Amino acid sequence: MDQYLDLFFHYLTVEKGLSPRTLDAYGRDLVRYLKFLQGEKIGQPDDISAALILRFLTRLKEEGLAPRSRARLLVALRGFHKFLLAEQYCRSNPTLQVEAPRALHPLPHTLSPGEVEQLLAAPLGNAPLELRDRAMLEILYATGLRVSELVSLRQTDLQMDAGYLSTLGKGNKERIIPLGEVAMDELDHYLRHGRPALVKSVPSPCLFLNRSGRGLTRQGFWKIIRRRARAAGISKRISPHTLRHSFATHLLENGADLRAVQTLLGHADISTTQIYTHVSRERLKKLHRQHHPRG
Repeated sequence: MDQYLDLFFHYLTVEKGLSPRTLDAYGRDLVRYLKFLQGEKIGQPDDISAALILRFLTRLKEEGLAPRSRARLLVALRGFHKFLLAEQYCRSNPTLQVEAPRALHPLPHTLSPGEVEQLLAAPLGNAPLELRDRAMLEILYATGLRVSELVSLRQTDLQMDAGYLSTLGKGNKERIIPLGEVAMDELDHYLRHGRPALVKSVPSPCLFLNRSGRGLTRQGFWKIIRRRARAAGISKRISPHTLRHSFATHLLENGADLRAVQTLLGHADISTTQIYTHVSRERLKKLHRQHHPRG
């Protein structure tokens, strides 16, 4: 089966243009699948049945793999078998008879508007790293960017006169996002007084630089936001995605249209965005329990 997997990855890379991160995820899942098939003495696609795929998924469940992870893995299997059928390497697609495991979607962690204000105010002073961190936090909350999109920003992605930035999201889809006045002010301050002090002999095109003059990594920003949250006295579990979740939730709580929020977040499917409406409802229920006499 290895030959078919090689052909599939060539298709994903050349024709579909998937990102390296997506290809890695597909690779891990499909290599696991092929090892299972090898143990079952399966050598050709037509030897694979729906019952065999169900047995594979059942084994993963017994090993403790979460429903969401098993559902993601089934997506990879469906893509693989769809490719095999389209290229006439087999006569049928056995995954069409397999339902995805149902996963409960946990509500995303968010900060209250007051907690956001505390976090954004945590970087104090006018040292270059303070200016950088303040600008990054403001942009993250103002735009709802993913952390990978934030650290990948270049100066050429900014349109300061027009008040927006452009970013490449999942699937290399470009979207335009307004910045807002506060974020623009902090960004302008960083560009004039912070970033020039961080630039080294070989300038980096990245917008946000570390103390060595290179672009920040996702892990680097993860440490920054954790450190700033501690300094702000926030005890909640926090990650870069927490500000993205807070951005979406606060927009909806203040009357924003769900479709507009979907566009700003870069979600391909509006059902992904709808999770934030559940967050708003849960918050209202909590407030009712806390403050209503019969809550």
